[in-house]
Amino acid sequence: MPLTDARLRAAKSKEKSYKLHDFGGLFCVVSPTGGKYWRYKFTYRGKEKVLTLGEYPRIGIADARKRRDDAKTILDEGRDPAAERRAAKEQERIQALTFEMVARDWWETRRHEWTEKYAAQVMVRLEVDMFPKLGELPIVEITPPVVLAALRKVEARGVLETTRRLKQYTSAIFRYAIASGYCLHDPAAPLAGALRPPPRPVHHKSIRRDEVGTLLRKIEAYDGEPETRIALQLALLTAVRTSELRGAWWSEFEGLDQPGSALWRIPAERMKMRQPHLVPLSTQAVAALKKLAPLTRKSGRLFPGKGPEGVMSNNTMLFALYRLGYRGRTTTHGFRSLFSTEANERGFNADWIERQLAHDERDDVRGAYNAAQYLAQRREMMQWWGDELEKLQAAAQPAHLSGP
Repeated sequence: MPLTDARLRAAKSKEKSYKLHDFGGLFCVVSPTGGKYWRYKFTYRGKEKVLTLGEYPRIGIADARKRRDDAKTILDEGRDPAAERRAAKEQERIQALTFEMVARDWWETRRHEWTEKYAAQVMVRLEVDMFPKLGELPIVEITPPVVLAALRKVEARGVLETTRRLKQYTSAIFRYAIASGYCLHDPAAPLAGALRPPPRPVHHKSIRRDEVGTLLRKIEAYDGEPETRIALQLALLTAVRTSELRGAWWSEFEGLDQPGSALWRIPAERMKMRQPHLVPLSTQAVAALKKLAPLTRKSGRLFPGKGPEGVMSNNTMLFALYRLGYRGRTTTHGFRSLFSTEANERGFNADWIERQLAHDERDDVRGAYNAAQYLAQRREMMQWWGDELEKLQAAAQPAHLSGP
């Protein structure tokens, strides 16, 4: 017997759910709490399924029957009405996703790779400059001109580097959205030529090749703490950042007694980009470490210090360079530039050099980060560098500790 409104209104809740049947597979479930829900029972490819059609009385009998008939039409066409309903609901959910919602999800997936300070900086930049313009817009509706308008507002303040970074973040958010099935295109991608480029970075000062031998001679003759002398030598030989060298532990080194196999494993938490870094060690770098071992190995640190960090001061090597006559001429960071210039001039693969310098390569151009990438090639390159420095030092004239 077909259902009527009178019968539905009169139906009372029971201890367990029960069904009130209409016809053509349509029925209403009365729950223990008194709720009444329309269901349509059908068979698709030999499997019995149930489709939810809504709640009574918001969905009346006539509307429920129409929804059942619509589902039957889909079924007659060989499609699964339940699957199509799920797909429609998912599409509705995606249509409701705003730029801000997706951006915050992206940020949550990436924040563990960053320092707390950098993660906070990224979110503040988005909140201040992108969410006011894009935040409430559906992610699927955002176009290149809309993104460009938001970025040009930032550009108008003259903060071109911030504009560049915001474009980078925005593009990463859309790539995350594409991978998640929220949209099909990255509207920030075509904007490269539409924005003013930031000024060229000011590079750390670096000495010329014909000055390197004299510098090495002066470092070798340095009459300060021997640990400082060795730190300067290792900074040149490894091309690592000063912070990575100062904070090193002896436990990070392996194979120092195995020629051609020595390796320095710098853990992710000590790296600028929070990714582990492997540094192949030349025979010259190993020799420097062996000279250092009797001085500091018992402490666990390569360069212990009395300050709050427990390591050599950030200025120790810089002030030593001042004493040697290199104030304003080079820094320990300039040693990295020197290595990069010489290795490129020699014709080594640019990817090997960038990996050795541990530059950020977590974008689509460089590919996913791999700490051991090009290790064999980099070992050959760093041994060349150690040999090259040794030759330059041997060819240089003895020098005074300060002055040119």
